[in-house]
Amino acid sequence: MKIEFRKVPQTPKELEVEYNSVKIEGTFCKISQSLVKVDAVLLGNTDIDCCRCGIAEVIEVDEELHLLLSDGVYNKDESEYLVIEVENNLIDFDEIIESELNSIKSDYHICKDCLQLGDNFEKEF
Repeated sequence: MKIEFRKVPQTPKELEVEYNSVKIEGTFCKISQSLVKVDAVLLGNTDIDCCRCGIAEVIEVDEELHLLLSDGVYNKDESEYLVIEVENNLIDFDEIIESELNSIKSDYHICKDCLQLGDNFEKEF
């Protein structure tokens, strides 16, 4: 789902977008001329590769998201929210979901089989 930055309301609006079996549910609203606040939850299932053996495993995603979407460059240093700079005055929620999934996939993950083997694990391919 895409929405133009200028069309985001100042009152919280319900958000529910699904992308590749993962959905984002919550609210979003404009808090200033150049900032949109998103409070949501990322829910669903996704494939993730084991860092030891490389086998793909399906994991359940249940992550809280607190985001600020900035229309252009964000200049303030302090924020309890993750800040995403939006290009071309267009908010793309599918792209945000994909970015969050890539962040989860880049984390260190060990599958159930490798966890049973303990710390002394070496596998040749």
